[in-house]
Amino acid sequence: LWQKLDELVNQHEIIWVWVKGHAGHPENERVDHPVSLYAATKKSNELMAYTYSHLYHIQTTGLRFFTVYGPYGRPDMAPILFAKAIRNNQPIRIFNNGNLSRDFTYIYDIFEGIVKITEHPEQASQDTPNVPAVVYNIGHGSPVQMMDFIRKREKNLGKEARKEYVGMQPGDVYQTWADTRKLEQDFHYTPSTSLE
Repeated sequence: LWQKLDELVNQHEIIWVWVKGHAGHPENERVDHPVSLYAATKKSNELMAYTYSHLYHIQTTGLRFFTVYGPYGRPDMAPILFAKAIRNNQPIRIFNNGNLSRDFTYIYDIFEGIVKITEHPEQASQDTPNVPAVVYNIGHGSPVQMMDFIRKREKNLGKEARKEYVGMQPGDVYQTWADTRKLEQDFHYTPSTSLE
């Protein structure tokens, strides 16, 4: 994968990535009111890549990943945090009293999406005519309610979680959901690994 990315950069194509996409927005929908600095940096990345493509006619491809989990996952994300806390009989903090949902996407589905996009860059559409810039959502496409996710963790670990219900975390969103229609249309690919 890294070798392929290096080849693309040498061919004057740039691929950039950011994680935890918007809540169900298609890639071309305007999202001009981010609720956190984290989200604002993502929006600014998209704007800078678009401008670079417009000015220099270099292909840029942005990839939005949604709540990635799996081997070597981030230790600060719910799948690992919750599993560790449940195993160690420590409480898990459940934001917004559990009224949240996330579009959990398995890491190997992310890899497969990257490979399809990098192996066939000619299949990429353009978000704006005559500007070689495009953004793709890569996610499972089906949000899971947080309490359902916790029940699955409990079942997998054979142990009930100690739950601490708290309010909404500042700068967080109620739902993430990958609209992957453009990815399906251009590359005939839909991530398919279920959280089960």
